[in-house]
Amino acid sequence: MERTLSPEEKIRRAEEIYNRRRNQQVRTTVATVKVSDEKKYGLFKKMILQILICLVIYFIFHLIQSSNYIFSEDVINKAKEILSYDVNFQSMYQQFVEFVNTQINGNVEKEEESDNEQKEENQNNTTQEVNNEAIGGADLGNIIMEGIEVANQKEEIKEETNEEYIKNNFSFIKPVEGVVSSEFGPRTSNNPQVSKNHAGIDIAANTGTSIVAAMDGTVILDSTTGDYGYHLKIENQDVITLYAHCSKLLVKQGDTVTKGQKIAEVGETGKAFGAHLHFEIIRGNTYINPRSVLEF
Repeated sequence: MERTLSPEEKIRRAEEIYNRRRNQQVRTTVATVKVSDEKKYGLFKKMILQILICLVIYFIFHLIQSSNYIFSEDVINKAKEILSYDVNFQSMYQQFVEFVNTQINGNVEKEEESDNEQKEENQNNTTQEVNNEAIGGADLGNIIMEGIEVANQKEEIKEETNEEYIKNNFSFIKPVEGVVSSEFGPRTSNNPQVSKNHAGIDIAANTGTSIVAAMDGTVILDSTTGDYGYHLKIENQDVITLYAHCSKLLVKQGDTVTKGQKIAEVGETGKAFGAHLHFEIIRGNTYINPRSVLEF
């Protein structure tokens, strides 16, 4: 049977429990302070050790400088060079103390900012259908082309700028009369003669049909080799026109031609299938869709 405690015994036991808990809190606080002090003094011990090491190294170099017989002249000169440096130990000590205080007080602030932006652009390039069998042209790979309808607004602005520039500064005419057999831009075909990226426009016409200069300029290239076969390049300032797959060339490199002047005849040379003219307009390194400059 449990014994009933008197009021005096209850008070005495309550005081014992209070004293035990208070002693435990005091011991915990003392231990925490002791660990903090040990950590603090550990950092200062490390700082003092580093300062002593620096002094020893400095003393060694000073000894080398003063000893003309133990060390070679090169070693002594190098030591003098090192000792000539202006070492501000007071500044180094002050910086180290500030660093230690910052670490102890936990006042180091770190700010990290990261912005992840993802842009998804979908371009729907309509496959160009060949109107007839008169197609061809060199495969230029990933060329820079303009005049294709794309979703990218920057490319649309760039296309408009080149188009306006050419229309405002140059006068063009159609280089040959005929039917457009292949449009500018990406193409798909089982015919190995058809390039995947069409840098110009194909105009089907009978072999021997006259080809005229679409603008004034100077002939910078006349060639009979390569995928373009017989072809010409005519330059006017920073704009170039190209006429390819000709059967005959009537001008040569260095000649000055005028708009409408007969320069070649339609053919089927080079990488071509069917008689036609492959016509390009180039500004700088950018291929322009001829339809954006001329009406065919």
